[in-house]
Amino acid sequence: MDKIETLVINLLQELGSENGNENLINANVKTKLFGENGNFDSMGLVIFISDLEELLDEELNRNLTLADDRAMSQKTSPFRNVESLTKHIKQLINE
Repeated sequence: MDKIETLVINLLQELGSENGNENLINANVKTKLFGENGNFDSMGLVIFISDLEELLDEELNRNLTLADDRAMSQKTSPFRNVESLTKHIKQLINE
């Protein structure tokens, strides 16, 4: 796993432990975040994204806005699973 993927999964596992969510405790790249069979409702996703933005700033010294207009207007949401979110974060970092 690369660093970004590891940060995302570790945060999910931490949230899963706090909430007793086995799907998040056992998170991997295919773990569904939002949408059909996702682990978060809209408010949960907002909290997760906020926590993740803070973590990325602390760990990578990058102040990113993950849920911007571009992310919200994509045909396929970058928030559907860990893999798509990791790809989205890497794209933002490489801009």
